[in-house]
Amino acid sequence: MSKKAIFAGSFDPITNGHLDIILRASKLFDELYVGVLNNPNKKCLFTFDERKDLIKNCTSSINNIKIVSFDGLLVNYCNKNDIKFLVRGVRNGLDIDYELQMAHMNRELCEEIETIIFPTKNEYSFISSSLVKEVLMFDGEIKNLVPKIVLDRLSQKINGGN
Repeated sequence: MSKKAIFAGSFDPITNGHLDIILRASKLFDELYVGVLNNPNKKCLFTFDERKDLIKNCTSSINNIKIVSFDGLLVNYCNKNDIKFLVRGVRNGLDIDYELQMAHMNRELCEEIETIIFPTKNEYSFISSSLVKEVLMFDGEIKNLVPKIVLDRLSQKINGGN
């Protein structure tokens, strides 16, 4: 039986911080699913398909990942796909508090699922998808925060390519 994990998020857009977690987690599991979620509390700039396409382009060199999208509870998706590990990244104490709360809730819903928390590398500790979009809207420089393809697509969406 292979060890399967999922790293789920809205990835709107995927950042270098997300990619670091994906790369590190892919080394620990036989299969790593990257789950693109529809969070009704977030207004996404990119569609499901656009987000999946960006992730696919940015992770093409990683052989053991599968990019998926779904609605609903993550634990339900895990149960349907025999996934036993949730991968989460944390940048700071607020993230840790939130992720612990989520880990406890997920454990309550399905006690077989374990949450593995990856602390971010220092150079990515301030990056969020929301902040990246906001900085670009005000013509700030984000080339060190996202892959080039993401920068290009973000520029098209936000600035019409300028």
